[in-house]
Amino acid sequence: MSSITKPPVFAAEKPREIEDWLWIGIPIGLLTIVIGYLIYRHAGSFTFEAFKSGFNSDLVFYLLVGIGAQLVDGALGMGYGATATSFLLTLGVPPAVSSTSVHLSEMFTTGASAISHFKFKNINKKLFKTLLIPGVTGSIIGAYLLSDVIDGNVIKPYIAAYMVVLGCIIVSKGIKKINVKKPTKRLGILAVFGGFMDAVGGGGWGPIVTSTLIGRGRDPRYTIGSVNAAEFAVAFASGVTFLLFEGINSWQVVLGLMIGGMIAAPLGAYLVNKVNRRPLMILVGLLVIFLGLRVVLKAIL
Repeated sequence: MSSITKPPVFAAEKPREIEDWLWIGIPIGLLTIVIGYLIYRHAGSFTFEAFKSGFNSDLVFYLLVGIGAQLVDGALGMGYGATATSFLLTLGVPPAVSSTSVHLSEMFTTGASAISHFKFKNINKKLFKTLLIPGVTGSIIGAYLLSDVIDGNVIKPYIAAYMVVLGCIIVSKGIKKINVKKPTKRLGILAVFGGFMDAVGGGGWGPIVTSTLIGRGRDPRYTIGSVNAAEFAVAFASGVTFLLFEGINSWQVVLGLMIGGMIAAPLGAYLVNKVNRRPLMILVGLLVIFLGLRVVLKAIL
């Protein structure tokens, strides 16, 4: 009786399998550590009365903002921070608290988004690795300055003005046709600047990095997937920095944005090649401009 011979297992398959697991395991592992830290540091503040009060506040609204912002970000590769921060600033949330809440929630939403884009094969690993370390460096510097050096109340109108600029960038990219692919130089500098402005302004990684790369003619699918995957590391670095220097001042905002974003992340990754991006970019950009101008006018008048 002849035995059935199994096909040989090539040595290259095992490293590939390990690498695939790392794309899922690293985000989950890091976020598990963060959850453990939050439980350890803030368990005493989550009393029944605080929890009940949180649900009587704007938690549902923050959840809807998180869903909408993540759907936009997943489909366009930009807009989560700009959209969420613009809404929070219009509600009177201080810049440091707003940026902290957005980045803490983004630690989870971008983790879910990175895994989703990996599953849908939207990631160019070479581009991802090029953006990773410079983006993290810029985000840490920006988060530290906003948490420990810069007075948030003083710069609030300037952050809102920056949101108006971001909105204009998004609109212009929606109107402009995609160029023929050109070589993109100084990716490291672009990533440092994007990470820094994202941390200080509560948004900007996508509008700065994604729009620049797509504007240079890069494939939207792989650009969005790669930039969103790198955004997990950027958001994680700035989120940890905010945790160390700022702490959590509004867990309702963080929780609402986090849950809403994680719900919407897989759908956003799926929609990246399914939606007409240009009209959506124009609509989102106009919304960000409107919300930013509202805050600027309040500060002036």
